[in-house]
Amino acid sequence: MPTVPADSETENLAASSLGPLEKKLVYLLSGDLGLSARPYLELAGRLGLTEEKVLEMVGDFQRLGLIRRLGAVVAHQRSGFKANAMVVWEIAESDLDRAGNDLAAMACVSHCYWRPAAGSWPYNLYTMVHARSRDELLATVGEMTAVSGAASWKVLESVRELKKTSLQYFHESRGRV
Repeated sequence: MPTVPADSETENLAASSLGPLEKKLVYLLSGDLGLSARPYLELAGRLGLTEEKVLEMVGDFQRLGLIRRLGAVVAHQRSGFKANAMVVWEIAESDLDRAGNDLAAMACVSHCYWRPAAGSWPYNLYTMVHARSRDELLATVGEMTAVSGAASWKVLESVRELKKTSLQYFHESRGRV
């Protein structure tokens, strides 16, 4: 792996210094790893490397700030969570940290974001909520309302999932791997 100072260098500098093998690993990491007890061993096989080398490279990517986290994307519809909604909250600026942390800690919340309110849209805290049924979803939102201290809120229920994919870097079909 190229030597890139990790102290004050930007992520763009680190990313631009990646060679073809590193780019291929980033590309593979940004896709589905599949259900495996040892997904990095499978990646290693695809790259002609050892599992240890792949883990070392992933560690290097993390130290350079190229990878901040690795996470699983759960297909919530297939796992029984049929009712899903983005719930938007109007929270007083002075209470945003408390409300955001309290809502984010709830098991039914997969995402929680603060965004500035804009124009006639007063909502500044966004939570993605998952439930097994619409009744359960609405009951959960009722509990969340008590926790949030929100002046107002809206439930934006998911009607249909149009896309759910991971962002792919160094896409093969574009000749960038």
